[in-house]
Amino acid sequence: MLGVNSFLVHGALDISSVKPDLFIPSLTKGKPAAGKRVKQTHPDWKDTEVYHVIYLPKDWRPDKRYPVIVEYAGNGPYKNKFGDISAGRPESSKMGYGISGGEGFIWVCIPYLNESGNKNVTRWWGDHPMYNPKPTLDYCKKVVPWVCANYGGEVKNVVLCGFSRGAIACNYLGLYDDDITKLWRAFIPYSHYDGVKRWPYPGSDKESALTRLKRLKGRPQFICHEGKGVSETQRFLTSAGIEGQFIFQATGFRNHNDGWLLRPSPARALMRKWLAKFLKN
Repeated sequence: MLGVNSFLVHGALDISSVKPDLFIPSLTKGKPAAGKRVKQTHPDWKDTEVYHVIYLPKDWRPDKRYPVIVEYAGNGPYKNKFGDISAGRPESSKMGYGISGGEGFIWVCIPYLNESGNKNVTRWWGDHPMYNPKPTLDYCKKVVPWVCANYGGEVKNVVLCGFSRGAIACNYLGLYDDDITKLWRAFIPYSHYDGVKRWPYPGSDKESALTRLKRLKGRPQFICHEGKGVSETQRFLTSAGIEGQFIFQATGFRNHNDGWLLRPSPARALMRKWLAKFLKN
């Protein structure tokens, strides 16, 4: 079912006009623990420069199970006329903390890898001219079940989200093949959507994107965007005849910036309510 929420903003705000009610914990060293955000590397990549960032919620206990938010960052370095910036690194991501409020969810920000699979990259899927995503996919396929096994993540309640490049990654990477597709319970792409426009890498065309979408198989997506972008995505899916559990939601802010989720808004409240519903079911 295609659905559009009635909260469509005519006079979008700048995020600077709304005070944040959430502040992401500083990145620290050491082992993951309740309320800590740390750099970490999967053991199979221990001799490389590859890393992800993990946050265990304030209410985390080793004897409990938690849903997991996995997040991909936007391209970097990026800056626009409104002062919105993106570094393109795992530690610069904000969505998972804004969605969870720092409680009840394990939050993992995973990287995009270079062609050699030994270093994180900040633009697209790698450093090869053809942007080979295989090293990035391999890391994700290893890290998600590993985090669940070691920190009490619920393997059947893993949500994939991302901002900008990360929003495209929700389908481009998250639905790339059958193995990675089975990791996810739901998706939250914010600002852009796989297949809506062409990008400088193979497989960004509409036909390839629709092939990936066939792997979605009814799993829910909360599709959000600043400005009119959410309408463009709705038209894309409608014209292609794709039906699913889609919610289309304007953020209410003019900014291309995942920092909107650190601020109170009707869109954030709706997103949280939507997510709680699907995880409960």
